Amino acid sequence: MSSADHLDDDCIFCKIIRVEIPSFKVFEDGKTFAFMDINPIASGHSLVIPKFHSANLYETPDEWVAVTATAIRRLAVAVEKTLQPAGVSIVQANGPGAKQSVHHLQMHVIPRGIDDDLMMNWELVPGDTVSIKELVERIKANLD
Repeated sequence: MSSADHLDDDCIFCKIIRVEIPSFKVFEDGKTFAFMDINPIASGHSLVIPKFHSANLYETPDEWVAVTATAIRRLAVAVEKTLQPAGVSIVQANGPGAKQSVHHLQMHVIPRGIDDDLMMNWELVPGDTVSIKELVERIKANLD
């Protein structure tokens, strides 16, 4: 079964993969598609999506997560070589609380500056180690 068999008719990212909607394509292979974000939060902000429709990370089969992660590394290396930013953030959001706007697995490459004030930064504040230890045990109990 080809990856085209796993695309959604109404998904904007699936339409980009099928070239029904134009994009600024960086590269594609048999399983992934990389393109520039048309609403960039930094110059060079780009995305990688699998050629498999699933709403988020939770619903995506491991095989598709793996190929997407490999492609994100390829894109991040190229962006780093091209722009030589102070850093690069790789962002993958799931659900409304994470501000996911398109319900198709997507990974963002965002070139960063030292003082760019992007909202992904947070201050380092030591956590309560007892609470952290308790939470790790709860999470471990839910691992597959």
